[in-house]
Amino acid sequence: SYQRTLETLQNLHGVQISQGGIDQIMQRAGREAMKQVGTIQAEIQQSAVVYCDETGSRVEGQNWWQWVFGSARAVLHIIRFNRSGDVIRDVMDGHQAEVWVSDCLPAQLLAPARERQLCLAHQLRNLQALLDRYPKYAWPLEMQELFRAAIHLHHQRDQLAPSLFRAQVRKLERRCDQLLKPSLRRPTARKLLRRYQKHRNSLFVFLQRTDVEPTNNRSERNLRPSVIHRKVIGCFRSGWGARTYAALASVIDTAALKSTPPFVAIQ
Repeated sequence: SYQRTLETLQNLHGVQISQGGIDQIMQRAGREAMKQVGTIQAEIQQSAVVYCDETGSRVEGQNWWQWVFGSARAVLHIIRFNRSGDVIRDVMDGHQAEVWVSDCLPAQLLAPARERQLCLAHQLRNLQALLDRYPKYAWPLEMQELFRAAIHLHHQRDQLAPSLFRAQVRKLERRCDQLLKPSLRRPTARKLLRRYQKHRNSLFVFLQRTDVEPTNNRSERNLRPSVIHRKVIGCFRSGWGARTYAALASVIDTAALKSTPPFVAIQ
């Protein structure tokens, strides 16, 4: 907040500045950062693998959404008033990723990509919720064990001979097909079963490619500072403030991928 910024500058650095002065500095910084957003967006559009997630944001007392699009080369933050696929289409602007990594939000599942990787961390949490409700239910436990084994195999890839790795992948694929055959009685379990049957080809893409992660934790890490910011500050009091925050976050997070410190990136 401006008040905390003012107090920090006064108490730690002996700098006397008004809240209006801070406001003007932030607006100038935002305008400069926004000039870089187009370049960052172009990097996302050209990336083979795109990780995407979203979280709630409050702007002028209204519910908005902060989106993050990440790749090996760039991170783009967008704060918009909606959570629909229009945001993804606007960002990608006709470009198509090779792999899209996300949760099961309908807008995410319609993202322009040749393949999809469902975030297995989300699936593990959904299965755990089912287990918390029905502790002795075998199917969700077996699915959890399958997903954890797949993630473990992914982390062991460099330690195994290629032939052994491929054999383990085939074993996991067969086990998955077995677990997706049964007819389940519990409605919540049937919902997950139908999801995995429908998106069967999106469960283990990370075992076929070395540049895909099994989870969307990358996006969640990029959004975590914004979640903390929201809890501490409350909301943005202006649209330009939200856009400035998103632009600066994009510049800082993209620079971090190149080991550039935030202050240097802002300068």
